Amino acid sequence: MENTQIKIGIAQIAPVWLNKEESTKKVISFIEEAAKESCSLVTFGETLLPGYPFWISLTNGAEFNSKIQKKIFAHYLKNSINIERGDLKDVCETAKQLKTAVYLGIAERAENRGGHSIYCSLIYINKLGEIKSVHRKLQPTFEERLCWSPGDGNGLRVHKLEGFTVGGLNCWENWMPLSRTALYAQGENLHVAVWPGSAQITNDITRFVAKESRSFVISASGLMRKEDFPAETPHLDLILEKAPEMLANGGSCIAGPDGEWIIPPQIGEEQLITAELDLNSVYEERQNFDPSGHYSRPDITQLHVNRGRQALVKFND
Repeated sequence: MENTQIKIGIAQIAPVWLNKEESTKKVISFIEEAAKESCSLVTFGETLLPGYPFWISLTNGAEFNSKIQKKIFAHYLKNSINIERGDLKDVCETAKQLKTAVYLGIAERAENRGGHSIYCSLIYINKLGEIKSVHRKLQPTFEERLCWSPGDGNGLRVHKLEGFTVGGLNCWENWMPLSRTALYAQGENLHVAVWPGSAQITNDITRFVAKESRSFVISASGLMRKEDFPAETPHLDLILEKAPEMLANGGSCIAGPDGEWIIPPQIGEEQLITAELDLNSVYEERQNFDPSGHYSRPDITQLHVNRGRQALVKFND
């Protein structure tokens, strides 16, 4: 008999900003909390590990050859996550021990691109503690382009999870119709959208994507307050000079496949948000609209996706 029920959690938390060791401990503590609540999946915000590049818009990030920007970037790079060197080992081990799947936003220091550039990546870890996809954000947004590199299609993948098919995108990628379509066509019915934290953003798009896809949509957002900047942050005085008290106010939420709220945007509070979802709701809404099934015309319009992992050099040894 098909399992149609799943319990999911959203860890709406702030990082220990740009401190990968302490932020990792915090992520693990919320995986543990989600497991205690019997969640099969727990989700975290965009680049929650070790943090979003909030400094750029506060410190004239576009100034060319700035010593200030170089120093903060170097600090960010050193605290970014190198998967190949085992930076996610403890997170994966926790997921395995607790049999809890994880969608985690990281700032990735990509080994196959030389290890000196940062990618905004969304990681899926299954219940066996295995990393099954690393989706590097296709197009960094606005000032993010001063810090993050553009990704590729390798991570445009979905995963089976207790009767559901789950996929995810980073932040404004969720506005990219063809990226959404790449996931819809693989049978996605539980969509995870991750954000640095803004109820103003999640309020509209969460319900829109749910209505378009006739799927459950989880928006997982982070928090960031002035007190979340550690004392050892380079040029902290300059960052705090123009920083508001609340840089990211959360806005995590869940919409059902009919586009109605299951949990409306939650603002300002660090918390684990949980909900039980029923796949039958997807089946009911697909009766009159299925964007990759009976309401598609592949004989007329088709999407071609390159899922090759991009690299500068291919060595033939």
